[in-house]
Amino acid sequence: MTNAATIPARDDAGSVGAAPNSVDVRTDWTRAEIAALFDLPFTELLFRAAEVHRHHHRPDEVQLCTLLSIKTGGCPEDCGYCAQSVKAHSGVEATKLMEVQAVLQSAAQARDAGSKRFCMGAAWRNPKDRDMPAIIAMVQGVRAMGMETCMTLGMLSEAQAAQLAKAGLDYYNHNIDTSPERYGEIISTRSFDERIDTLAQVRKAGINVCSGGIVGMGETRGDRVGFIHALATLERHPESVPVNALVPIKGTVLGDMLADTPLAKIDDIEFVRTVAAARITMPRSMVRLSAGRESMSETAQALCFLAGANSIFTGDRLLTAANAGDDADAALFARLGLKPMEAEEPMRADKAAACGR
Repeated sequence: MTNAATIPARDDAGSVGAAPNSVDVRTDWTRAEIAALFDLPFTELLFRAAEVHRHHHRPDEVQLCTLLSIKTGGCPEDCGYCAQSVKAHSGVEATKLMEVQAVLQSAAQARDAGSKRFCMGAAWRNPKDRDMPAIIAMVQGVRAMGMETCMTLGMLSEAQAAQLAKAGLDYYNHNIDTSPERYGEIISTRSFDERIDTLAQVRKAGINVCSGGIVGMGETRGDRVGFIHALATLERHPESVPVNALVPIKGTVLGDMLADTPLAKIDDIEFVRTVAAARITMPRSMVRLSAGRESMSETAQALCFLAGANSIFTGDRLLTAANAGDDADAALFARLGLKPMEAEEPMRADKAAACGR
């Protein structure tokens, strides 16, 4: 049974209770409670998610972010969804780390297009110490433009996390990808516990955590419940939770599997349910509508925003996958009456207040 203090409940007359109190952020969710959310009638689930979202966030604002691949391909990991793995036969060629100035030029273009957050991803198992000076220069340069910074570089040592924190990195992205039970079927070169350990290193260093996963990889609803549960029961919720729909790429394990079994692909309604469950269980986190958006209808995206998604990636590409372009996003925002977010993210505002800043 769901927690009435966190989820608005209907009384016997059919009316809906008040929105949850801001102190009702929980980290003790059970799988049974999250499964019960998924099982709600779709309109009821969206209503509850929208109530939670409106209590903690401005419902007409969506954060605009840009993602740049600063080092593409050649990754030694065997993630079954990734075109950048050396195990994949996707045609993606390995490149060297981009020059700092080229990265800053891309960041300036993103800022001019309206992005407030610039995310940089490198196809590494972990960064080499020799690469850290360039990485730090990128972080410092993007921050000097007034943008939030996010990096995803694989696993980090304690020293590397401390270096990134000192450079002022706002966020570190390290997705858990799927449920603990399903994880070993997707990746064998890095354990689920290693991913959690990296998140702990990031948190210890004082960097905000960005962690989510991918749905539509042939998993069950139980796996989606497990994925949400793993994040919602962390000691502190991730400040940012990307929810990705798998982009099947030919030459990857999952891309080829879904080509043979298309019914394994997640449908839009189930994807929206996943977004809603993330919003309800992690009410103050930014829930990011990430990969897969280019194949979603405008109606499906609108339902995701109603369910509590309040951050998107803009631009034409996400690492090696296509993405809805800036013009398409602007047109969609105009139709939906949405605007780019300007306010501070709730969890970061909480952290700043606690530090007396």
